[in-house]
Amino acid sequence: MQHKDSSDVKGPPKQRLTVCLISAAFFGSVGSSFLYGYNLSVVNAPASYIKTFYNKTWIDRYNEPIGDGTVTLLWSVTVSIFAIGGLVGALTVSFLIKVLGRKGTLLANNGLALIAALLLALGETAGSFEMLIIGRFIIGMDSGVSLSVLPMYLGEISPRQVRGSIGQFHSIFICLGVFIGQVLGLPEILGQIWYYTNGILQNAGFQPAVIPYITLSTGGIETLAAVISGLVIEKVGRRPLLIFGFSAMAVFFSLLTVFLHYQDRFSWMPYLSFTSILLLIASFCSGPGGVPFVLTGELFEQSYRPAAFMIAGTVNWLSNFAVGLLFPFIQEALQTFAFLLFVVVCVAGAVYLLLVLPETKNKTFMEISQSFSKINGIPDQTQEREMKDALDTAATNGLQCAEVEMESSF
Repeated sequence: MQHKDSSDVKGPPKQRLTVCLISAAFFGSVGSSFLYGYNLSVVNAPASYIKTFYNKTWIDRYNEPIGDGTVTLLWSVTVSIFAIGGLVGALTVSFLIKVLGRKGTLLANNGLALIAALLLALGETAGSFEMLIIGRFIIGMDSGVSLSVLPMYLGEISPRQVRGSIGQFHSIFICLGVFIGQVLGLPEILGQIWYYTNGILQNAGFQPAVIPYITLSTGGIETLAAVISGLVIEKVGRRPLLIFGFSAMAVFFSLLTVFLHYQDRFSWMPYLSFTSILLLIASFCSGPGGVPFVLTGELFEQSYRPAAFMIAGTVNWLSNFAVGLLFPFIQEALQTFAFLLFVVVCVAGAVYLLLVLPETKNKTFMEISQSFSKINGIPDQTQEREMKDALDTAATNGLQCAEVEMESSF
């Protein structure tokens, strides 16, 4: 009778990247993250065209041109209602996940995207600016749902060894969507002189005619930084990327303030301002832009994760709306010193993360919870709850108990 050596006993199979996993991350991001990024940027370039359409529609209806105040109001609503829709979508995430599950919610969410696409595409033909506004609201709802559900889903289907890299698909495709939206806004692509007068770049001394091309380069930097972040996140870790990102943003916000303040004294100062903007965007996309989506899925147990993503999404959309609404007034009041407010926020964020946030790289949810418990000095009771979730999930998927491993899937 032969006895098997202990080295011959096979342990749990080593988890690795598979075609199925990569396909799920890719197609899920295309249908969710890409659409969010695209709709975030595509409305900027055709601002003058859309306002002209509003005026034409108004004349056709009322036989008089639209007032300046009315067209400004309609345009502001068109832009800001995207964030309001996102907030509504984020608030529904917890309920939708309980009813439809992660995958079911993502699939059903495509219906909102289709409805929004039809409204946005047919608004001009129908002579209805209301269709554009409603379409923006609905695509905002779609984005609010997808920005919470997709990172959660990717985190749960990924092995812990590549959880961060797979999670960065979300950020990469957001940046790619922004970039494509900027490309389609170029005059050569559209055949029209469509440009968005970006106040920051104009204040930096650039002519409006070149701003679309400058904006395009920012989209390229966004995408490149997100890709690099996805490649190094499993080696560097989440915590260093976040702390470095916020610290670098504080530095470049400070430099941008200095360059804007002295832009009238030197002809070459706008180029330094532009360089600061590019480095600022790269710093954001290397950590703060994408890593929080990964962390939100890692810092909470499965039962609390939908509520956590709902809260995170709500804060995200409220912040976007508040900055978009208040920044013009802040810029008018503080002039070139407007960005100092963001310096304070970035420094506070970096210090807080340095003191509170544990590293989650290549850790199970139990280990992450234990790290938090140690920091806060409270007893950890996660293991029992996580094991129950793991066994329930394994039973649902038809796995044997021996195959159950406390990985990111639970």
